[in-house]
Amino acid sequence: MVSSSARRLSSALITAVSCAYTVIALVYFLQGALYGVLAVVVFLVVVAVHYVNMRAGLRGGRPPAFPLTVLLQVVATYLPDFLLPGGMSALTTPLLAGTLLVYLPLRWGGAAVGLIMLYEGTLLWFGPQAAHLTLFYVVTVPTTGTMIYALVRFTRVTAELEQARAELADAAVLKERVRISRDLHDGLGRSLTAIALKGDLAGRLIDRDPGTARAEVGELVQVAREAAQDVRQVARGYRAMSLAGEVGRAVALLESSGVSVQAHLADVTLPTRSEEALAWAVREGVTNVLRHSRATTCTITTSLQEGTIRLELANDGAPPDSGTDPGPGPGAGTGVPGAGLVSLAERAAQAGGTATGSRTGQGGFVLAMEVAVRREAVS
Repeated sequence: MVSSSARRLSSALITAVSCAYTVIALVYFLQGALYGVLAVVVFLVVVAVHYVNMRAGLRGGRPPAFPLTVLLQVVATYLPDFLLPGGMSALTTPLLAGTLLVYLPLRWGGAAVGLIMLYEGTLLWFGPQAAHLTLFYVVTVPTTGTMIYALVRFTRVTAELEQARAELADAAVLKERVRISRDLHDGLGRSLTAIALKGDLAGRLIDRDPGTARAEVGELVQVAREAAQDVRQVARGYRAMSLAGEVGRAVALLESSGVSVQAHLADVTLPTRSEEALAWAVREGVTNVLRHSRATTCTITTSLQEGTIRLELANDGAPPDSGTDPGPGPGAGTGVPGAGLVSLAERAAQAGGTATGSRTGQGGFVLAMEVAVRREAVS
């Protein structure tokens, strides 16, 4: 994984920096046996504690004994100043600066690094080192500390981006599944209802009116082919729909089922998303009129209102409120939106509108959807 590679690279670089400071310290302090042994012990402690702190930091967490590990690194960094000559902390504070920047809030970590620089500058200025070496050691504190902090942040950000990419991929898969289920529900519902109605009608007419029965079977086959085409379009993710075309199919289907239909569409050029949302509303509404209502008349109208277009699909056949789905709005009368109305509400929201279903005082039902329309698009 990318984050694992970044973590290994950062760990290798931080280890290399730690080893470089260790070598410099040993070369400087091995001039005396006692000082050399103390220097080795001190650096082993500093590097070991620094490794523990950085290993946890690279993984985006804190060491188990935090903050004691940070405190131990502070003690191991400054205690040798009282045991060894020459200000050994000048070689270990750059590592401490990286730890403080990683684990403290940035403003507090920056302030701590500033105090470290002030302390080292004062200590070395009055020591045996030359002035240019004092400046060198002071400058290494923020540069090394910032480098360590940048490597840790780089590793963390890489891991976060990798996790975000995985989450986006999961979200895309879920979104596609929702789209497929919604399109199958909305698209195949009408086709399957029409197939059932025409099959039932053909069965009743086959003995007394074979010609009409054959015509119904022919239309049934055509609807089945359209349903197969719908499934292929769902699989490809392409659902080009027009409001006028869907209304035309709805009128033909309702009239063939004995429902008188009136359709009045406003002369408006719609954005693609708005037109498709309205077309889906017509399909879902007509499906539920045929499936759940006892309608004898149905009207489909659109009207332009202050930057929005309103679709109303009304019928006169809503049954008594018995807890079942009564009409074009799934779940109407129950107070609980069904899958169809929820799906339409989602489509309407994507087009900047809303979808609702309600009963009328005359025992009918109205499915309404409002979506955004560009003012300049009105013809």
